[in-house]
Amino acid sequence: MSFIKRYVGDRKFYLEVVATAVPIMIQMGITNFVNLLDNIMVGSLGTESMSGVSIVNQFVFIFNLLVFGAVSAAGIFTAQFHGKGDDTSVRATFRFKLIVNLAVGVLGVLVFYVFSDVLVKLFLHDDGTGADLQLVFQEAKSYLLYILIGLVPYSVSQAYASTLRECERTVLPMVSSIASVVTNFVLNLILIFGLLGFPALGVAGAAIATSISRVVELLILVVWTHTHTGRYTFARGLYRSLRIPGELTVRIIKKGMPIIINECMWSVAITVRNQCYSTRGVTALAASSVASTVFNVFSVVYLSMGSAIAIMVGTRLGAGEIEKARDTSRKMIAFSVFAAAVIGCMLLSVTPFLPKLFDVDADVQSLATYMLSVQCILMPIFAFANTSYYTIRSGGKVLITMLMDSGFMWACVVPVSAILAYATGMDIYFLYPICQATDILKVALGAILLKKYNWARRVV
Repeated sequence: MSFIKRYVGDRKFYLEVVATAVPIMIQMGITNFVNLLDNIMVGSLGTESMSGVSIVNQFVFIFNLLVFGAVSAAGIFTAQFHGKGDDTSVRATFRFKLIVNLAVGVLGVLVFYVFSDVLVKLFLHDDGTGADLQLVFQEAKSYLLYILIGLVPYSVSQAYASTLRECERTVLPMVSSIASVVTNFVLNLILIFGLLGFPALGVAGAAIATSISRVVELLILVVWTHTHTGRYTFARGLYRSLRIPGELTVRIIKKGMPIIINECMWSVAITVRNQCYSTRGVTALAASSVASTVFNVFSVVYLSMGSAIAIMVGTRLGAGEIEKARDTSRKMIAFSVFAAAVIGCMLLSVTPFLPKLFDVDADVQSLATYMLSVQCILMPIFAFANTSYYTIRSGGKVLITMLMDSGFMWACVVPVSAILAYATGMDIYFLYPICQATDILKVALGAILLKKYNWARRVV
């Protein structure tokens, strides 16, 4: 088989990829773009305010990944049941998501509320620049208090959104997300700066806006899904009971628990790595936040391709089309890496200008430009790691993906970051790229697992 035929699809293939990935891409893109605008607005309040919000977002990131892991655990089965046309089982997987997500949401609120002081202080380190650490602490606490309100609505909305995507209904989650981020943006303008007669609430206003937007997203998903059951057939009789067949529950837990554990361990590892960056002071913490916020806007292409692989490959596996699933994943991985390389080069050319959008100290802008450049260069590496992970997971190889993802993070990334941060005086300009570049080893691991293991299996 020629290289072109093996890694490049035809027009019909890419139309299907576009139809699946673009709604997800638009949703993620708008969310990340508004998040960029949010950070610019918060940044205008000062480096300390931005650093406080950045600290809290480390914990929210862990929470979001736990929710993602919970819906992904059942999502493997949802996509394949949909491929079989089995709506009854799709309903059961949704109920599993709903129950688990509600539990995660309530637990998250309790943990963050009780341990907020301890968690925030882990990221407070003096870098000699005169930053007010007490102000950073106060801003983080203020933001966290109001952000907790939106955690449970977010958890429930993700149960709906993930099920709709896995049933190849990606437009409604996109619309609800757009409505959410527009609500968030408008309320940010009003509540952060005190427009239209409202008091200027600063970072507390940003958190309140975010929580209200979560409720808006949930209401759109619930109301539209249940008033259009002709299109969203799994919603018919969805709440006649919360019964989940015991045998299916066991299978989801058996396959899915490693995913939940993986997402938890991976997100905690990322947070630990960011905490290691924070040992170099508030400047490094703020710069990392700026760089990540900008990079996330442009990373939606390869990230959405991962979600598209989960849907397209999972559906083919559920229909018993094993070789077609293999071919689909191979071509989607190649497309994702190529797209990431192009976007990375484009972004690299404008990196000196983007951090200047943030009204933060010049040292923060300079370091953020450097960090963003490192991420641009490594974007194809990130793309391959992401898509290979979703490919292997789509066939239910959850233990293998756990080894590749969180296993790699704790065996390689965390030790390297911790040793360099705490056992050396290495400057952040060397510490950051070394820690980020560890993903090169993950690419090698992913390539080996894709070739060696028989990941393409039907699990339903």
